[in-house]
Amino acid sequence: MTATATPEAEAATRRAEARLAFARTALGDASVTLERASVDAGFRSYWRSSGKPSSILMDAPPGLEDVRPWLAVRDRLEGAGVRVPRVLARDVEAGFLLLEDLGPRTLLQVIDEANAEAWFEAAIGQLLRLQAIGLPAEFTRYDEALLARELRLFDEWLLGRHLGLALDGARAESLDRVYRRLIEAALAQPRVLVHRDFMPRNLMPLADGQLAVLDFQDAVAGPIAYDVLSLFKDAFLSWPAELVEWGLARYHERARHAGLPVPALADFRRDVDLIGVQRHLKVLGIFARLNHRDGKPKYLADAPRFLRYLLDVLPHYPALDPLRPLLEEQVLPPLGALPPR
Repeated sequence: MTATATPEAEAATRRAEARLAFARTALGDASVTLERASVDAGFRSYWRSSGKPSSILMDAPPGLEDVRPWLAVRDRLEGAGVRVPRVLARDVEAGFLLLEDLGPRTLLQVIDEANAEAWFEAAIGQLLRLQAIGLPAEFTRYDEALLARELRLFDEWLLGRHLGLALDGARAESLDRVYRRLIEAALAQPRVLVHRDFMPRNLMPLADGQLAVLDFQDAVAGPIAYDVLSLFKDAFLSWPAELVEWGLARYHERARHAGLPVPALADFRRDVDLIGVQRHLKVLGIFARLNHRDGKPKYLADAPRFLRYLLDVLPHYPALDPLRPLLEEQVLPPLGALPPR
């Protein structure tokens, strides 16, 4: 006796059929097949077509994802000389895009200490082109409300949902003051286009030694130090302090030469540190949310990396002191040992 398929399974089957039909029509080949290429932390999935050359199908289920912001940002980046995937075919209403295949490996899979400087130079080059784009009026601002909402992910998902911690009045007030300092520092930075996840996993190495940029649909107008911090304080790779310092100084030198509004190096390093604290807290909250809401537990394995980033920086900023005992005494023990520096 055959078990009755669940509504979810039936919906997945219909989606797979629609995905394959779109690919075959777009490529003009009824024999095309698809195999999973990758999946991201959201609801998009990516599929590689058979045949030569292969293509990548982005599947963004309507109601869960919208391809239009991705397309709008893609067009703007390409117009400014940023290398992004070419669109070969589209069905916006169905949530399908057919893209050029940039290869099976991201920069995360090929970068190491031996080749890091060359790849970081290429990454900085793409970032500078991105940051030189004028800020259109319709772009979301990384404003006080958005910064605060992101910080509260740490409270709600990591402290509350994952660790079961409820801060008392005094500790909650202390954390609020830390958040206020971080928000004020972010708002004081020069504003440019911000990718929001500019890191090796979202960069594709090309045969000419250049990089293509992926996952840019959430771009906003925000702090100039945000993306370069994301590049060197990565979610999935940790680099020696010497390499990080070289990279930040190299970016600063090239940004000044390109006419971008970076402050003096010492002020820029402070900005990097403070926006880093904001991002690291947010990411810890997102990793907990991915685990509890989306059933994706693997991201929490990288949580100690962010605690290392935070605990290395906090001693240099007395205004952030209330964070240290919270992280050291209540967050670190249940999440595991810190990775080595």
